[in-house]
Amino acid sequence: MPQFPQRLPTHHPRDNIMGYRCKCSAGYQGNPYIENGCTDYNPKPKDHCPVSSSCGSITVPFPFGLQERCTANDNRFLLNCTSFGNLTLSVLGDAKYHVTDVSVENGTLTVSNMVGGNQAKEAVLIDQTDNYGTTVSTSVALLEDQFDFSLEYDMVIKWAVANQTCQTVMQKHTMYACLSSHSDCLNVTHGYIFMGYRCKCSQGFQGNPYIKDGCTDINECEVPYYCNGMCQNFPGSYTCTSCPHRKDFDPIKRRCVTLAKQHAIILGIATGTGCGLGSIIIAVCAIVLANKWKKGIQKRIRRAHFKKNQGLLLEQLISDESATNKTKIFSLQELEKATNNFDVTRVLGRGGHGTVYKGILSDQRVVAIKKSKIVEQTEIDQFINEVAILSQIIHRNVVKLFGCCLESEVPLLVYEFISNGTLHDLLHIDMDVKCFLSWDDRIRIAVEAAGALAYLHSAAAIPIFHRDVKSANILLDGSFATKISDFGASRSVSLDETHVVTIVQGTFGYLDPEYYHTGQLTEKSDVYSFGVILVELLTRKKPIFINDLGAKQNLSHYFVEGLQEGAIMEIMDPQVVKESNTEEIDDICSLIEASLRLRGRDRPTMKEVEMRLQFLRTKRLRKCKILPTSEEEIEHFLCLEVGNSDARMNVVNAGNLRSKGISNCYSLEQELSSSLTMPR
Repeated sequence: MPQFPQRLPTHHPRDNIMGYRCKCSAGYQGNPYIENGCTDYNPKPKDHCPVSSSCGSITVPFPFGLQERCTANDNRFLLNCTSFGNLTLSVLGDAKYHVTDVSVENGTLTVSNMVGGNQAKEAVLIDQTDNYGTTVSTSVALLEDQFDFSLEYDMVIKWAVANQTCQTVMQKHTMYACLSSHSDCLNVTHGYIFMGYRCKCSQGFQGNPYIKDGCTDINECEVPYYCNGMCQNFPGSYTCTSCPHRKDFDPIKRRCVTLAKQHAIILGIATGTGCGLGSIIIAVCAIVLANKWKKGIQKRIRRAHFKKNQGLLLEQLISDESATNKTKIFSLQELEKATNNFDVTRVLGRGGHGTVYKGILSDQRVVAIKKSKIVEQTEIDQFINEVAILSQIIHRNVVKLFGCCLESEVPLLVYEFISNGTLHDLLHIDMDVKCFLSWDDRIRIAVEAAGALAYLHSAAAIPIFHRDVKSANILLDGSFATKISDFGASRSVSLDETHVVTIVQGTFGYLDPEYYHTGQLTEKSDVYSFGVILVELLTRKKPIFINDLGAKQNLSHYFVEGLQEGAIMEIMDPQVVKESNTEEIDDICSLIEASLRLRGRDRPTMKEVEMRLQFLRTKRLRKCKILPTSEEEIEHFLCLEVGNSDARMNVVNAGNLRSKGISNCYSLEQELSSSLTMPR
C-alpha cells in the first residue's frame, strides 16, 4: 500500500460503473500506487534554487526557503520575507510569527510577536494524527493547548524534516534528508510524543547537513583554548601535545615558540630593574658623597676662618692652666644648635657693632652669644684681645666669658647671660615713667663698678685699661649686681709702662679729652669715663643730651659749669635730692670734679675713687644706724633723708629692694646686650 494514499471515487460515463484512484495526501508527493511512494520531503534542492538565502540580517538555509518549490516541502518550510526585511512564518492559516533566528544545527526556529490567531507555546513543523485517527494536514501541529503569549519573550519552535524514524529513512536512500557525508540522523521528540527526525553534522564538523558536502571539518587548532601546545588537526578530530622543552605556547600566534624571546624579555626586565636599582644606589651614594664633600668644604672653610681669626694665637693665649677651665673654644655647630641656627626669635639686641643672641648650651647653661657685623682685621684683633683679657679676669663684678667661636667668618663670643639689662637702659629708657633708682642703689652700683675697674688697673696679673667705660657697658644681673662688660677696646700694658699710644677709641660723651688729643691711653682715661657715669647717676641725663634750648650739650661740661656756678642742686635728679643730704652731695660732687679734670695726672686713681665711694657709703650706713659687723658685703639699704620730721628709715634686704625699687620698672627678663646700645 502506498504511504498516506487517498481514495477518490470515479464515475465511468458509459457503463455508469463507480471506482477509485490514488493521490498523495496534502503535503506529500510521489507515486501513491507503490509502497512508500508518497513522501513528505524532497531531499534535494532544485537546481535553480540557492542552498541558502537571506532576509534582512537573517540567513535562511535549506531545507527552508523563501521561494515556492525551493524548500524541502512546498508548504511547511516556506518562510516569507516582507518588504521591510522581516522574516515571517505562517501557522494555522492566519497566525503569523516574526522569525528572529533559524538554526539548522539545533533544529529550531525562534519566533516572536504573533500577528493574528492564537499563539502556541511550542509547535512542530510536521504532519500529525489527532486523537481520532484523522490526519491533520497542516504545516504546524500544536502539541499543547493554545494560550495568550506575552510579546516580551521569544518562543522556540522545534521542527523535524519528516515524520519518520531515522531507522526507516536510512534504508530509503532516495528520501534520506542527511545528504552530507559527515552528518548524523537524530530522532526528535516532544516529551513522549514522537515528532520525526532531523540531521546534524557529526562531531568535529560544522555546516548544513541537508546539502551535499555541507558539513565541513572544524579546525580545532585554530579555536582558542582548545589546545595550548602542539596541535595537529584531523577530519573531525585533533591531537594536542604539550610544547617541547625550552618552548612555550604563544596564545597570539597559536603555536609553540622558543623561550629565547621570553628570556630576552625577562632579561630585559631584570636588566631594567637592575639598572633602576643601580641608579638609585648611585644617586644615594652621590648624595652621601656630595654631603661629605660639602661637609669637607665647610670643614676647610671653618678651619680657614679659624686661622684667619687668629685661632692659633688665641689657643696659645688661653692655654694657661689657670684659664683652661674657664675659657672654651666652641665649634660653630655647637652655637648653631644653641641658638636654633641663629633664629631671629633668639635675638636679645642689635647695635652698630653686631647682634646678641640668647642661647642654651648642651649643658643647659643660658648664655649670650655676641656676633659682630664687622669683619675687618682690626676688629678681629680687638676680638682676640677681648677674649685674651677676659680669660685672665676673675672678679664677681666682671662679666664671665665662657668661650668663643672662631670657625665662622665673624668671630663669636659666649658670655654668661645677664638678665636685667644695662645701667644705661635703667637710667634713660622710658623717662616718662616715674621709676627711680634709690640713692643707696646708685651708690652701691658705683662702688661695685669702681671696684671692678680698680681690679683691672692694679690687681690683675697684667694691668688692663678698659678704654670704653660707659653706662651701656655696666650690666645688672638677676640680683642687680653690677657686671662690667665689653672688653673689645681694652688694652693690657706691662708693669713698667705708664701709658700706651693707640688709635683713639671710645664713646663721645665719655671720652677722655687728654686721650682724645694726645692718643696716650692711661688708667686715668677710664677714671674720666667713670666720672661721667657718676654724673649720670646724679642727674639721670645722657652724656650727650638736649638742653632746654634744644641744642646738644656735653653732660660733663654741663655738670662742671653748674658746680662752678653753685647751681648743682638744680641739675640733680629729684629722687637723689630727696633721698640724699648735703654732705653726701658735696662728697660725691668733689669726687666727680676730681675725676673730670682735663689733665690726667690731676685725677685720682681708680683705687682712690673706689675707696672714697666706699667711705661715702659707710658714712651713709652709719647715719642710718646700720653698722656692718664684718667685712662682708654691705647689703642694699633704702634710707630716707635724715632730719625730715615725717621721715622714717626703712631698712630692706636685697630681695625687698628688687620688689620695691628697681624691679617696679624693669622685668628680670630684660635681655639687652651692653655693647649694642651706644656707638663707639
